[in-house]
Amino acid sequence: MQKLLYGIAGFFGLFIIVGLLLPRHARVEVTTSIDAHAPVVFALINDFHRVSLWSPWLETDPNARVVYSGPVRGVGAAMTWDGAIIGSGTQVIKESRPFDFIETAVNPGESGEYRSWFELGSHAGTTTVTWSYEADQGYNVVARYFSLLLSGVVQRDYELGLSRLKDLAETLPNADFSDIEIEHIIVDAVDIAFLSTTSAPEPSAMSDAMGAAYFEILNFIDEHELQEAGAPLSVTRSFSGSELMFDAGIPVRGLNAATPRSDASVRIGQTFAGTVIRVRHTGPYRTLGQTHQKIAAYLAALDIKRAGDAWESYVSDPTKVPEAELVTYIYYPIAP
Repeated sequence: MQKLLYGIAGFFGLFIIVGLLLPRHARVEVTTSIDAHAPVVFALINDFHRVSLWSPWLETDPNARVVYSGPVRGVGAAMTWDGAIIGSGTQVIKESRPFDFIETAVNPGESGEYRSWFELGSHAGTTTVTWSYEADQGYNVVARYFSLLLSGVVQRDYELGLSRLKDLAETLPNADFSDIEIEHIIVDAVDIAFLSTTSAPEPSAMSDAMGAAYFEILNFIDEHELQEAGAPLSVTRSFSGSELMFDAGIPVRGLNAATPRSDASVRIGQTFAGTVIRVRHTGPYRTLGQTHQKIAAYLAALDIKRAGDAWESYVSDPTKVPEAELVTYIYYPIAP
């Protein structure tokens, strides 16, 4: 019996000594290359709602209860879970630097806390993503042994997660929207006199169609003694690939009961009222399409739903302002 006790004591002594010699910090690092711009990839990581689309972790416990809190994305965004298989815990975004770094803490302030972070690098339209994990086991010998097993599981999940992130990101519109300033604002409805027209989707054809429409609208304004109340605008209605249908309009004031609401061609209507994103485009009208592509990529990456037709407001007078300095505001109605 005494020898057995000595043996057990020796085993536990060896177990502790070996445990203390094991690394205190468990770390995993996985890297992949994604054929998408960094802002698109960043948006899929910076929002736990979007993370759930590609992370394999919750799949192990589909009945787990997940609650999102704090901001929708960025620093302070939090996700709490409670499941029979995955247990319970909380993950919080602690640092978010567009468009190159995101760090999260899992179970912050509790025993077993660990950190996870993403580093993004851009290379000519391709993004390199490195996903890292680090846990400080302190002097917890059992945790040091356990981390040897856990590191392999974490690496497997991280590799699968990055593979799914790559697949998802590469299906989204691929445009770099990091160089446009996007505002989320609420706008009021504005009375406009407008004319529905069509054009080939070419800058010169669109310019001719708009010019003819605005001429007719201005005649309508003069005829009915209205006043211009803002910059000319156009509301995109549909695009078939060979034909663009849009409403050319001019904000007006001075409407009264005698003002015809539905003339033979020019009509009276109102712009959208509610939540929109607004982007300032500076430069030639022919490059507006590029800005629209960037907005489309932004909306898709952040999963922001549109709530109406987009419109452009032509703030600058092209007869007085150099082409490179023309200012156009682009509005996209979005769901609140």
